[in-house]
Amino acid sequence: MSTVLPKNYIEQAESLLTTEIWPQQEVIYYTCFERVLNAFKRHKVGEEHFLSVTGYGHDDLGRETCDAVFADALQAEAALVRVQIVSGTHTLAIGLNGCLKPGDTMLSITGRPYDTLEEVIGLRGDSRHSLAAKGIRYNEISIFEPGPTEQPGLQVSVRENITPEEAEAIRQADLVFIQRSRGYSQRPSLTIAQLSALIGEAKRINPRIKVMVDNCYGEFTEAQEPPSVGADLIAGSLIKNPGGGIVPTGGYVAGCQDLVDACADYLTCPGVGAEGGYTFNLTRVLLQGLYLAPGVVKEALKGMTLAAKLFEDAGYETTPHWKDTRSDIIQILTLRDPEKQVKFCQILQSLSPINSHITPVPAKPPGYQDEVVMAGGTFIDGSTLELSADGPLRPPYAVYLQGGLTYAHARLVMRHILEALTN
Repeated sequence: MSTVLPKNYIEQAESLLTTEIWPQQEVIYYTCFERVLNAFKRHKVGEEHFLSVTGYGHDDLGRETCDAVFADALQAEAALVRVQIVSGTHTLAIGLNGCLKPGDTMLSITGRPYDTLEEVIGLRGDSRHSLAAKGIRYNEISIFEPGPTEQPGLQVSVRENITPEEAEAIRQADLVFIQRSRGYSQRPSLTIAQLSALIGEAKRINPRIKVMVDNCYGEFTEAQEPPSVGADLIAGSLIKNPGGGIVPTGGYVAGCQDLVDACADYLTCPGVGAEGGYTFNLTRVLLQGLYLAPGVVKEALKGMTLAAKLFEDAGYETTPHWKDTRSDIIQILTLRDPEKQVKFCQILQSLSPINSHITPVPAKPPGYQDEVVMAGGTFIDGSTLELSADGPLRPPYAVYLQGGLTYAHARLVMRHILEALTN
C-alpha cells in the first residue's frame, strides 16, 4: 500500500473524534467511576483492609471486603477475587467447572471459544482434567452471520432471530456460554444491549438455564456489566481491565452467590471455598487497581478509536470501525500481509517502555494452534490492558491491538507504525 499521509493527519482525526466519539466515552467513564467509588464507600474500605492474614488466611477481612467491593463494582451478587488465579483462561476454567457437573451440557452460542479454552473443554488435546473427560458434553452454535462474500470475514453481525434448531439446542443445555469479546476472529464484541437480548431469549426458551459470560476485555467499556442484564456468572483477568494496569496477577468470577461459592470450592476445595487463601499483602493493590480501572479503560478506548480512524483513512480494513459502539478494548487492523503483521508488532515493541530492545518473532505459545506474533513491552508480563498487539499467522493476517495505559502512548505508536507501513 502506497497511501500518502496528509499533513497533520493525526490532528485531523483527533478533531473529529473529539466531536463525535470521545464525549460518549467520557460519559461511560464517569458512570463507571461513580459506581466503583460508591462500592468503596458502601463497604467502608479502610487501611485495615490492606493487611493480609498469613498461613491458612482465615478471617482475612481485607480479602472479604475486596470480594464485596468487586461484586458491587461489577453489579453482581458476589465475587471471588484471587491472586492465585494465573490467567483469564484459568478463571474461565474455574467458572465452567463451578457451573457444570458430569452429565451436563455446555452450549457456546458465540461459536468456537477463544483458542486457549479448547483444551479446557476437550476440543483439543487429551487431558483427563478437561470438561469432556469429566463427562460434560459440549455443543456450539453461532449467533453471528458473515458479511458479503466479496469481503470474507468482514462486516460480521449478530443475527436477530434464533432458529428452531438453535432453540432446541438451548432447551437441551444446562449452561449457555457467551464470549463477549472477539478473540482471534473478525466477529464483533457483544454490546450490553445485545447481551441483554441474548440472555433474555435464552432464559425464555429454557428458564432453568445458567448463563456464563467471558467478560475478558469488556469491563468498564460500557455503563453496565453483564450481571445487570441477567448473566449468572462472569469471569475475567486482573491483568486486563479491572486491574487498572497495576495488579500483578490474578482473576475474578462474579455473579450469583451459589455459583461463586461453587467456583470457590473448585479453586480451593469443598469445605474451604472462599474462606482460605493468603493474599500476599496485595489487597491494597487489588483495590487500587479497581479504583483506577475505569479511567485506564477510557484511555485505552481513546487510543483504539484513534487507531481505527487512522488505519481506515490509510485504506486498511478495521473492526470495529471508529464510529462503532465498543464493548471491549480490542481493535482489529487487517493488514493482509504476514510481513506487515510482523513489522507492526516489531515497531510497537520497539516503542514500549519495557524490553524495547527485543525483536518479536512468530512462535507457537502453549494453548495455541498457530504461530503467533506478539508485541507487549509491558510492566506486567502479558498485561493486555497495557498497549500490546498480537495475532496468529494465518489469513487475513490481522493484528489485534489492545489496551494502552495512556492515550499518548497509543498516539505515538500509531504514528510510527503508519508512517513505516505507508512509506
